[in-house]
Amino acid sequence: MEKIRTFIAIELSEEVKEGLAELQEKLKAEAQQGIVRWVRPEGIHLTLKFLGNIPSNMLDRIKKALTEACEDFSSFSFSVRGLGCFPSSKRPRVIWVGVEEKTGMLLRLQEAIEEKLALLGFPPEKREFSPHLTLGRTHRRASGGEIRKLGELIESTNVGEVGEAVASSVSLMRSDLKPAGAVYTRLAEVKLRGE
Repeated sequence: MEKIRTFIAIELSEEVKEGLAELQEKLKAEAQQGIVRWVRPEGIHLTLKFLGNIPSNMLDRIKKALTEACEDFSSFSFSVRGLGCFPSSKRPRVIWVGVEEKTGMLLRLQEAIEEKLALLGFPPEKREFSPHLTLGRTHRRASGGEIRKLGELIESTNVGEVGEAVASSVSLMRSDLKPAGAVYTRLAEVKLRGE
């Protein structure tokens, strides 16, 4: 049985991706070369749930669960703003841009997806949902000093609003890991057209 590495995400408009690409270029110009593996802008998305390697015969059940989870949601917008890193600016591993959605709709959607997928045996995420868009990840070979400098750069870079995004659908994505970075393919899309 073929195993497919999958996740559930909200895809971004070209406009938002362009804004993220500009921000990446600005950071690349100031960060030390070679210590960050930057995500290709066309691959940046808002992950709602990472599923991992799943047998391909589960795809239909996942699509059905996703459709059920999304049926009461209509499209909503969120703003893409601010810059940060996980786990902290002292030890940045993941560089991200924040996502702000003030109505709580994004959080409710993510919880509904968690709930439906738990019924299929996908354990709910233990950490609190922290919506973000990953710009890059630091190389393991980067030294402590390089990492510290990068953290200082991220802290001192003021990023206002990168763009306004609209969540009008949720996608089941496939992730194929390649030497040049992950390649993402949409396997299914569920429109948000609830009341």
